[in-house]
Amino acid sequence: MIRNGHGEAGNAKRPGPRARRAVRVWCDGCYDMVHYGHSNQLRQARAMGDHLIVGVHTDEEIAKHKGPPVFTQEERYKMVQAIKWVDEVVPAAPYVTTLETLDKYNCDFCVHGNDITLTVDGRDTYEEVKQAGRYRECKRTQGVSTTDLVGRMLLVTKAHHSSQEMSSEYREYADSFGKCPGGRNPWTGVSQFLQTSQKIIQFASGKEPQPGETVIYVAGAFDLFHIGHVDFLEKVYGLAERPYVIAGLHFDQEVNHYKGKNYPIMNLHERTLSVLACRYVSEVVIGAPYSVTAELLDHFKVDLVCHGKTEVVPDKDGSDPYEEPKRRGIFCQVDSGNDLTTDLIVQRIIKNR
Repeated sequence: MIRNGHGEAGNAKRPGPRARRAVRVWCDGCYDMVHYGHSNQLRQARAMGDHLIVGVHTDEEIAKHKGPPVFTQEERYKMVQAIKWVDEVVPAAPYVTTLETLDKYNCDFCVHGNDITLTVDGRDTYEEVKQAGRYRECKRTQGVSTTDLVGRMLLVTKAHHSSQEMSSEYREYADSFGKCPGGRNPWTGVSQFLQTSQKIIQFASGKEPQPGETVIYVAGAFDLFHIGHVDFLEKVYGLAERPYVIAGLHFDQEVNHYKGKNYPIMNLHERTLSVLACRYVSEVVIGAPYSVTAELLDHFKVDLVCHGKTEVVPDKDGSDPYEEPKRRGIFCQVDSGNDLTTDLIVQRIIKNR
């Protein structure tokens, strides 16, 4: 018998002649403005062991070393907990990763991306664990960083760009990020992320709805996947005993049509990964129709369609996009209790900049 990650006695996962001890992995960070790059780091870390523990720093610690975070520590703890590869969150983790911390949580080693993190006085925060041989590295996700996303957000405040033209200011900014071809949609042209089927497979659950599960469909942009989305999805997930939540993501042009300005900030490929990383979501429709059609409901055998408290913009022909689920009596409005929107985040960032 060994103790598994939850501290209960249980059988080792692969019983052999000698029971194998569970490998416990430690990650830590600010996890401010969590994006799919962070999720990918945690996915890789989790794959190196059996139990992933993530330490998240306090607002005070971050302010001391980097400047004030955009999200509060409570929001950041909850955001990390919602990532499906995370087994445990440790609030108020020290900024510098020490052997003492690894030992305290029975962790074999810690994992960090292949970029260097320095303390306020210029020391490598992983120096001690590296010297002790308890440090592993994972690959950074190409094409996304917090700096890059903040840059994209700052563009939202600029005048609206139609798909025919790019303002010279925007083009200059996009070019500085790595030569954005003029032919791309301006509202996601800055993104340097290249989607591959492999990346989707790594993030996807690969599970189909099982008999007895309640198929719940939600749709939206899910742009800059944030704590407001998490609270909403958690509520939706709680509506059934055995939920299977499908998130329909609208195309970039569709989102731009109802959100205006430079939205969406993340393109459809990026939004797909962000939503797939959430533990409350089982499946994503990549480019869902704006109106929830009879075909879609029948195809996925949807039992319930949910929408939050945000305004529902009529479809191009003036009809209610939820007309069909309402007609079937399977529409449900869900109050997440959180009024955070992508717009408000962008405002926070600009204020914080």
